[in-house]
Amino acid sequence: MDQLGAWLAGHDLPDTAALTEALIAAGLAALGLVIGWLAGRRVGPQIAHGWAERLHQPVETLQLRVCEIARWGTASIVLSLIAASWPWSPLAALVVGLAQATAVAMLAVGVLRGLNLPRWAAWSLAALAFLAILSHAIGGLAMIETTFDRVGVQVGRRRITLLSVLTFGITVLLLFAAVRLVNRVLTHSIAQARGFDATQKLLFQKLAAIAVVVAAFFVGVDLLQIDLTAFTVFSGAFGLAVGFGMQKTIGNLIAGIILLMDRSIKPGDVIVVGDSFGWVNKIGVRAVSVITRDGKEHLIPNENLMTQEVENWSYTDRNVRVRIPVTVSYTCDLKLAQELMLRAAKESPRVLDTPRTNVWLMAFGDKGVEHEILCWISDPQSGVGNVRSDVLNRLWVLFKDHGIEIPYPVRDVRVKEWPGAVASPGQA
Repeated sequence: MDQLGAWLAGHDLPDTAALTEALIAAGLAALGLVIGWLAGRRVGPQIAHGWAERLHQPVETLQLRVCEIARWGTASIVLSLIAASWPWSPLAALVVGLAQATAVAMLAVGVLRGLNLPRWAAWSLAALAFLAILSHAIGGLAMIETTFDRVGVQVGRRRITLLSVLTFGITVLLLFAAVRLVNRVLTHSIAQARGFDATQKLLFQKLAAIAVVVAAFFVGVDLLQIDLTAFTVFSGAFGLAVGFGMQKTIGNLIAGIILLMDRSIKPGDVIVVGDSFGWVNKIGVRAVSVITRDGKEHLIPNENLMTQEVENWSYTDRNVRVRIPVTVSYTCDLKLAQELMLRAAKESPRVLDTPRTNVWLMAFGDKGVEHEILCWISDPQSGVGNVRSDVLNRLWVLFKDHGIEIPYPVRDVRVKEWPGAVASPGQA
């Protein structure tokens, strides 16, 4: 900035050599932008396709963002090489600096929006990057830093300036973006790792996310030079209050980690907890998501799964036996009825051939002979009642075709005295 001011003060108009150098710089800057455009057009789709195959995501959702990042990233690298390759005059440095600052700002917007940062945060950081690159290109940031540092207020022993506020905001946003990026990379790397099952991968992903957040906190404290000694007593009292007030939350967190470590409940398992029956969608920090056959999602606290009795139908084996009670008349052909029960179960599409289906005679009841069909399925998450319904529907048709009767209750009613009846002569 000082060099540009001195140059402008000492020259009314740029001379021919400065104008020629500025035109050359403008041509090179345009060439750098064209190279970036070609890279985004040619290389961007290839990177998007490769990334989509690795992440198992649609190409359309990645191609536009990847092409934009490739375009401005390549342009930033080329323009940085152009800026460092020659001791440009102030006017030429201004031309190259404008192009370089624009490329870096657009690259920042593409990357930060790709990390799902809010639009205002992405464009704010991009504007700061633009000013920083441009100021560096024309003489440095000393004047801007000095100006921002003069604007401030005194709060106790500490002076809060506009520069410190901007530094704090930029640091927080950059750390937030870095945490999102590192978490995505670690999550994808752990998901692609071999030798771990789905539960172990989920546990490592959650532990890695916690470690990244803790590391970012200490890095932020070090970068911002925050003195934590003044908060020692306050943090102790606050920690004690949080310990008492968040017992359930901490208990659920620890219970969730234990569930992931011992693998007693895994995503995809079919469980029954109290009146809730369904398959485990995910194990979160606070609760386990269980989706029922009605499409309802129950959030069961992790601590409940540690202290209550839980039926896990998929703990060691996904095969589940379904019991279907059937009663037939005493007058029917019992052997034929049992054969028809086996046939109805075997013809049901979800019933397994192995283990084989059995029919047990349970009791001679009041109405008829009580049986129970025992068949096996391997997809309990698809429901059990629909299997029972399918088998009974098939059995109803078979019983009708072969004359097997299903008994219904019969009651004998004996009247000891009819109210208002006239007594017979023999009873008088």
